[in-house]
Amino acid sequence: MAVEIIMPKLGVDMQEGEIIEWKKQEGDTVNEGDILLEINSDKTNMEIEAEDAGVLLKILRHEGDLVPVTEVIGYIGAEGESVDTIASSEKATEIPAPHSADAAPTVAPKEAVERPAVEVPATAAPQGDDAHVRATPAARKAAREMGLSLGQVPGSGPKGRVHLGDVENFKNAQPKASPLARKMAADAGIDLASVKGSGFRGKVMKEDILALTEASKPAQAPAAKSAVAEKPKADLPEGVEIIKMSAMRKAISKGMTNSYLTAPSFTLNYDIDMTEMMVLRKKLIDPIMEKTGLKVSFTDLIGMAVVKTLMKPEHRYMNASLINDAQEIELHKFVNIGIAVGLDDGLIVPVVHNADKMTLAEFVVASKDVIKKTQAGKLKAAEMSGSTFLITNLGMFGTKTFNPIINQPNSAILGVGATIPTPTVVDGEIVARPIMAMCLTIDHRIVDGMNGAKFMVDLKNLMENPFRLLI
Repeated sequence: MAVEIIMPKLGVDMQEGEIIEWKKQEGDTVNEGDILLEINSDKTNMEIEAEDAGVLLKILRHEGDLVPVTEVIGYIGAEGESVDTIASSEKATEIPAPHSADAAPTVAPKEAVERPAVEVPATAAPQGDDAHVRATPAARKAAREMGLSLGQVPGSGPKGRVHLGDVENFKNAQPKASPLARKMAADAGIDLASVKGSGFRGKVMKEDILALTEASKPAQAPAAKSAVAEKPKADLPEGVEIIKMSAMRKAISKGMTNSYLTAPSFTLNYDIDMTEMMVLRKKLIDPIMEKTGLKVSFTDLIGMAVVKTLMKPEHRYMNASLINDAQEIELHKFVNIGIAVGLDDGLIVPVVHNADKMTLAEFVVASKDVIKKTQAGKLKAAEMSGSTFLITNLGMFGTKTFNPIINQPNSAILGVGATIPTPTVVDGEIVARPIMAMCLTIDHRIVDGMNGAKFMVDLKNLMENPFRLLI
């Protein structure tokens, strides 16, 4: 039996994904875990693995297509299994059209043709209270998975009880439509049976619903809309260009606006004497290189210092999140460090999970791995979620100090500035010391200024005496 390949939902806010490239072509053998295709979500490109083995029978959506989440984009099945077979199994009452004029028509299975006809309501919008509908457990489970309301399904059992077969018959009798198109039709009160679908095998797509809703608007509405849309273009001064915001930029905009408007925050600024840290890094470069093949960076050392400081019981609120509409605080007994990585078209935060259980060498390997994947656009959804604390470094650009915005739902974010030779009083004498600025932005709903300052004092002491990192 053929298996559907769907556009995955990789995040809570993800509504659609763009197909970048299919790594397998129709007719190719696919093993479980093989990379099938590459897609672009709100924040990054991701490779989608095959969940089943077989042959890639059909590709329904192609490179450049924007596809709503959970919509079918292809099929994997047994060698020799035809698309007609797939179509008949999805919608048994429909006789698929042959591939060409020379091909013999395919007849739907007898048992499917003999299923009783079901009258479909005008819209697929859920109606009634499922809790009061007589139904078998299997029917309830199937209806829930199909997104159907049991109140719509005529039951064939005693006293109208709904059985699994009734749900399946009802589903098969409905017009094929993408989840987004079905929702749009329900919201607009459009009968899907009356819509001619432009998708594969007549599947109703969102564009079909949009075309109907636009056609039903008064004649003057489109003209007025057009006039409004064209006016800015006519009034644009020379040298001005308007471009659409990318999906990544939209996601960043939404997240930062939500954080800025939701979390009452404040920033603490500290100067860190990096003299001893520079000495330690110099001594560690060769041993770490021999063990991992990678060069330890100041960001690695800062990350380990942050982890050790966060694991102190007195700083548990620095490693926390607000949940349930900011009514409860989730305290973490582990540290997942997010490291902000700037790309040409936006900012992505890969996460080093369970950093508190790592040695310095392990942290170097893990952080370099997720950063490399980020820069190559190969980061997986799990590798950019679940952070409990975030570090962002602008020091390499000469930035002295700044006020970073918290990455919700974290309670804080640490900004790292440039290390600059600075006149400093040491033992009563003025000497030049490498001073680095650190900026800690805190969500005041979780952490007060005094507790934030205590955290920074401990972090400063550890960074200025970094050999403790090796203990």
